[in-house]
Amino acid sequence: MIWTVYLSGEIHTDWREQIAAGAEAAGLPVEFTSANTDHESSDAAGDFLGKPESNFWRDHQSSKVNAIRTKTLIEQCDLAVIRFGDKYKQWNAAFDAGYCAAMGTPYITLHDEDIVHPLKEVDAAAMAWAQTPEQVVELLKYVTA
Repeated sequence: MIWTVYLSGEIHTDWREQIAAGAEAAGLPVEFTSANTDHESSDAAGDFLGKPESNFWRDHQSSKVNAIRTKTLIEQCDLAVIRFGDKYKQWNAAFDAGYCAAMGTPYITLHDEDIVHPLKEVDAAAMAWAQTPEQVVELLKYVTA
């Protein structure tokens, strides 16, 4: 079986690349999917549909276009890894975790210990909490064996 792993959350560090490189080095039977991680193009995803009258409606329009990809990829994944960084609030990651929980899709959270408390409900529904990309790779080794 080839596992499809959806990588969600923080876009300002290379955690996705670290997990992909670790999985490749270990020869794991996984393929990775993700939302658009380019902030500017994500924000502009719906701009071709017309210029909304305010930034609220621009964000609303683009979030719906982005949701086509996100919703489809989450529904197709076997497992999700959801990363919460410390620099920005990742509301989209929390939403993705809730969506996974509602669908019964297992997910792993990836974040530092200093944000355990604000993520207690998200972590409670997760199958595992990792603090490093290397720990995620070890989890993937175990579950795909």
